[in-house]
Amino acid sequence: MTFLDEAVITARSGDGGSGCVSFRRERFKPRGGPDGGDGGDGGKIILKATNRLQNLSHLQASPLFKAQNGQPGKGKNQSGKKGSDLIIELPVGTLALDKETRHVLADLIYDGQEVLLISGGKGGKGNQHFATSTRKAPRIAQPGTPGQEVTLHLSLKFLADIGLVGFPNAGKSTLLSRLTTARPKIDSYPFTTLVPHLGVLYLRDDHFLVLADIPGLIEGASEGKGLGHRFLKHIERTRLLIHLLDITYTPKNDIIEDFFALKKEMSAYNPQLVDKPHMVLINKMDLYDGHCRDVEEMQKALDKLEVVSLPISALTGMGLERFRNMLFERFFDYSESDV
Repeated sequence: MTFLDEAVITARSGDGGSGCVSFRRERFKPRGGPDGGDGGDGGKIILKATNRLQNLSHLQASPLFKAQNGQPGKGKNQSGKKGSDLIIELPVGTLALDKETRHVLADLIYDGQEVLLISGGKGGKGNQHFATSTRKAPRIAQPGTPGQEVTLHLSLKFLADIGLVGFPNAGKSTLLSRLTTARPKIDSYPFTTLVPHLGVLYLRDDHFLVLADIPGLIEGASEGKGLGHRFLKHIERTRLLIHLLDITYTPKNDIIEDFFALKKEMSAYNPQLVDKPHMVLINKMDLYDGHCRDVEEMQKALDKLEVVSLPISALTGMGLERFRNMLFERFFDYSESDV
């Protein structure tokens, strides 16, 4: 099924049922009073977050969602049945905006969260409500009020603790598969990762972190080039960004120019991303030789920027245990961490 993290749908709540015009017609009471029942309220539209869904592709088949109308009232003071509510399930991390005003209507951030989107129309009153001392046989009843309609722009933003960013072929997918049970497609050509992947990294003492592998960025990604610009929003909610640099990359100017290029693209997309906590993993140390960049010089350059860096090999596992320990201390060992 196609990965979809943006969708536009229309939601309409149910109409209220009409009130009833009716009079009692019983034996020995030929002139019974009004007994028209009220109409039922229309069904509501409710948004519900669930971990069962990973993207918005289930919305493609039917972009119109309508709750049930309320039933009209009946004689003998019988009220109409209320229309059934419609629950629209969405992945955790979905942001629902009014397509016209861009106002945020719901931000679904935890499993099971429910948000009332729009209420249903109110049922009309039956003629029993309109009887007075001077009008004992009212032949009027209220119609139900119509339901509401809203067109939603849905945007999925992954709720991950850590976002992995880097140029194509930096090794993000390999790293994710090493650290978690996620199995993204891995190959040696650009843009192997066409969609973001999530994985759970289990640490000691039953602690865990959720990692998101964001498709590779290229220069100009924030302007729509390549694939990364489509998924930059998925790192907006992360608590830590991991910049993955390739030790075999050949810089033209600065020894860590790929690091600066990544920061530039993220800043152009959303300047607040630059202020997020981040660290650097210098990957592919299994290929380190005299023709590669000097890893010590890279670390010195990053130190001057007050950026923590660590040489690793996602392929062989070199440095990954130390990386896990660093994450545990950062997120969970509060006696040693200021996070």
